[in-house]
Amino acid sequence: MTKLSVNINKIATLRNARGGDVPSVTQVAVDLERFGAQGITIHPRPDERHITRKDVYDLKPLVTTEFNIEGNPHRPFIDMVLEVKPEQVTLVPDADDAITSNAGWDCEKNLDFLKSVIAEFKNAGIRTSIFLDPNPEMVKFAAETGTDRIELYTEAYAKHYFDNKELAIESYFKTAVVATEYGLGINAGHDLSLDNLKYFSDNIPNLLEVSIGHALISEALYLGLENTVQAYLKRLAKW
Repeated sequence: MTKLSVNINKIATLRNARGGDVPSVTQVAVDLERFGAQGITIHPRPDERHITRKDVYDLKPLVTTEFNIEGNPHRPFIDMVLEVKPEQVTLVPDADDAITSNAGWDCEKNLDFLKSVIAEFKNAGIRTSIFLDPNPEMVKFAAETGTDRIELYTEAYAKHYFDNKELAIESYFKTAVVATEYGLGINAGHDLSLDNLKYFSDNIPNLLEVSIGHALISEALYLGLENTVQAYLKRLAKW
């Protein structure tokens, strides 16, 4: 079964809008695991506009499933991850001022840089994943970086799902097949939701994990957090 990792950045955004500690990022993480989430994802950015460095350190001893830290591997980010030692680090090439992640790595252009960074993480025993557009031609270079997994950037799939879901998923399927041939694990995330997740999960081979934040937290405003997590787990179930 594909694992569900919940990105809690939006919880931090809501907290930071008012100050203080309501809602509590740490308590939500603990509750999400209690409700069935199989991982917690955070994406700290340099301006700390949602997840802060303090959050990263506060969460580490509390997360009992899989702790996944996403981010652009600038030196301060690298050093923080090496100190915290999450189960997984996901490398994302987003600009410091990006509202949200908006592209995967050009692994050919950034091959030497990614090799160096990934080697640091792997030497520390941290599993690595790199954000990748649905491009089968890029998988070869992704494999050369030494990464353990790729995370398929699913914005394009979500955007075109209701127009033509078969066409929307085609490049993702092809990329996943090639990634499997190269021995890479496959994660996915960005704009996956209760509406489009099941079709994606059912049709992407060897999908190990999805990371979902914005849609899940938004849907929880209507359904409640526990019900929403359970609804996602049902979408991922293979029965």
